[in-house]
Amino acid sequence: MAATFFGEVVKAPCRAGTEEEEEEEEAERETPEDREVRRQLVRKREVRLLRRQTKTSLEVSLLEKYPCSKFIIAIGNNAVAFLSSFVMNSGIWEEVGCAKLWNEWCRTTDAVSLSPTEAFCVFYHLKSNPSVFLCQCSCYVAEDQQYQWLEKVFGSCPKKNMQVTILTCRHITDYKTSESTCSLPSPFLRALKTQNFKDPACCSLLEQPNIVHDLPAAVLSYCQVWRIPAILYLCYTDVMKLDPITVEAFKPVLSSRSLKCLVKNIPQSTEILKKLMTTNEIQSNIYT
Repeated sequence: MAATFFGEVVKAPCRAGTEEEEEEEEAERETPEDREVRRQLVRKREVRLLRRQTKTSLEVSLLEKYPCSKFIIAIGNNAVAFLSSFVMNSGIWEEVGCAKLWNEWCRTTDAVSLSPTEAFCVFYHLKSNPSVFLCQCSCYVAEDQQYQWLEKVFGSCPKKNMQVTILTCRHITDYKTSESTCSLPSPFLRALKTQNFKDPACCSLLEQPNIVHDLPAAVLSYCQVWRIPAILYLCYTDVMKLDPITVEAFKPVLSSRSLKCLVKNIPQSTEILKKLMTTNEIQSNIYT
């Protein structure tokens, strides 16, 4: 219902019926060739979980196949570099699978030896404690692929006796504040947690009306729905490419209950980060 300038109340036009009719007409106009192209595109955009060395699919979801007590997920190049430098060098991690996907923004690599410039999503567990899992995801997971990713990783009925930690970055211009973003010390961390996460956060909580996006938001929402304790550490930065200052901004997270027992040698980790940055600079240079 709506009121006109003169005060009388009239029925507002409804587009629901019109839109349904348009969709029906579109379906009628669709040729068998169009339908086949659509089916092929759906198949192409399917998220598959594989054993990367053998290229065979996992029969069940990753966390249904392997018991998990801690799951640390790094999304984006800087978060991935942080785990590579400060966590993965402190123990022996065994690869248990990888996500294979394609979309308009990325195609995951088939290379056995991964480099910082490539798109990949690989899962590991700690050999000394196989219930500790880690995911390094440098590829973009599109909106229509996020639910598939969650189902292939967590399953349709995930166990609640695990804790999930998510690390990612956003550009500082996405941070909503009454101050000018120019006056903010960049990079900086904010945290967002599910209702069942009871441990203290390692930084300030994300203020309203800020929101999170993409796969990190999907994972956190999934954990909230299934009552899984989870926390997202979001680094706001003005440098979205691989950057040592942004990587080191995640350091406060090393004091968290999930990570502190996994990190042994921080000075050595800093040296590993420097080597990683050098490798990235060489591979990114179009003249070499």
